[in-house]
Amino acid sequence: MLLAEQTATIDLLSGGRFEFGVGKGYRHNEFQSFCIPQEEADERFEECLALVLKSWTSEERFSHHGRYWHFEDIIVEPPTKQKPHPPIWMAAGSPDSIRKVARRGYKLLLDQVASTTEVIERFNIYKAEVEASGRKFDPMDVGVSRAFLVTRDAEEKAKALEARLAHQRRLAVLSNAPDGRFKSSLSFSDTLDAAGDSAMFGTVDEIAAKLEALRAGGIEYVLLNGPAGSRDNLRSFARELMPAFAGSRERPRLVKR
Repeated sequence: MLLAEQTATIDLLSGGRFEFGVGKGYRHNEFQSFCIPQEEADERFEECLALVLKSWTSEERFSHHGRYWHFEDIIVEPPTKQKPHPPIWMAAGSPDSIRKVARRGYKLLLDQVASTTEVIERFNIYKAEVEASGRKFDPMDVGVSRAFLVTRDAEEKAKALEARLAHQRRLAVLSNAPDGRFKSSLSFSDTLDAAGDSAMFGTVDEIAAKLEALRAGGIEYVLLNGPAGSRDNLRSFARELMPAFAGSRERPRLVKR
């Protein structure tokens, strides 16, 4: 209920620009730290999301007695600016999960470790399911997260890729239960080549080529995930890459400055 109130407040303060991203979680250590059995993830997620949506849309007091939450005669305020509620983004990776997101009418978030080929395949699964549901597909309803770094030379790029792969390996260890009962849904190829394929690391020209490949696959919305304290990195991207991809879908012309 607190989450519903906080997000509704953000929606009001932003003039109706808030978008709600959700996911059930996949790392074993996240559940263990809160003393929550990981096998409860699906049920908790569904009950929580249903409660948030009801809180946003109900104009009358309501009661709820579920498996994990109990409320009696409550009303959640303030109401959201957007009606019936803010757009919902949901993370998914497997074909079945992606189709479920489409059938719910939600927007799709794709992870940053999948290869370019896998991302485009998942994009097309979502697109096909949206169209099969009788809705018009909008490529801006699919957000693709990509790690990026504008590097000065090959040595800097190689070091960045080694650090990225090491981070992925650490994350995989934290995500899996020590007893093997729960395996993370995080899937990546444990090689430097694969790390390089999924990340936009390199020169302006190299990053542009990767953006072109995504765009050629129909992808229009890329979420950038840069290293900490990377204002200069972001500025380089905004100055040298963004203008080339603004407007026309024809082959971009890079702006060198």
